[in-house]
Amino acid sequence: MQSIDRAMHIIQALTGNETKKWFSITDLSKECDLPVSTIHRLLQSMKKHGLIQQDLETKLYSLGNAWLEYGLQMYDSFDFVSLIRPEMEKLMHEVEESVYFSKSIGLEALVVERIDCPQNPIRIYDQLGMRIPMNIGAANKVMLAHMPQGEALKIIQSLVPKEETEEFLQLLSKIRRKGYAESHGEKTPGTSSVAAPLFNNKNELIGALSIGYVNFNITEDRQYLLIEKVMEYGLRICSKLGSK
Repeated sequence: MQSIDRAMHIIQALTGNETKKWFSITDLSKECDLPVSTIHRLLQSMKKHGLIQQDLETKLYSLGNAWLEYGLQMYDSFDFVSLIRPEMEKLMHEVEESVYFSKSIGLEALVVERIDCPQNPIRIYDQLGMRIPMNIGAANKVMLAHMPQGEALKIIQSLVPKEETEEFLQLLSKIRRKGYAESHGEKTPGTSSVAAPLFNNKNELIGALSIGYVNFNITEDRQYLLIEKVMEYGLRICSKLGSK
């Protein structure tokens, strides 16, 4: 178990810097607070399994291609290609904004899919694989609002200050009644998002569909349109997945 924990620390170090993709063994030793000899042994084992790769000239390390392979296999298992992605593409063309699919994982949500509008030069860019705390953003709040209450409460108590819990619960109740959530400037100033929940054929929450947009020149009519469209396409995807 210790080796697995240490290997995961290495993976987290390799993925924790958005601007740096290649690391020396000394960098990883410092990041993971482990001796260079230990890091070297783990890297050699991980390299055999394709989890990391090494540049032969610089001797630097980065993530291996195995993660892409595993990710694509998982991607197919979510019915993205046949069911969800075509609807996301249609929505993108209608609203001409970036469209996202997010999935909750414990106290965070993972950005699983993103489709950008090529005609829109100003894009809201949340990186695939980005993890966002569940109390931040329209997609995460709409998922919290539609989770079983006990599960949602545990997450809220872990992330939201005690004195703000009641107000946050009231917000989630309002979101549940409306069927959608909005977020303005929470992650990046000048940006907003709207989101709707997605359910499978067992009416289990599987994630959220959201639209990200720049809000500095947004009109009220445009905002209403984005809300209307994210709800419309959310229901269409749910219907395709067999939700009733």
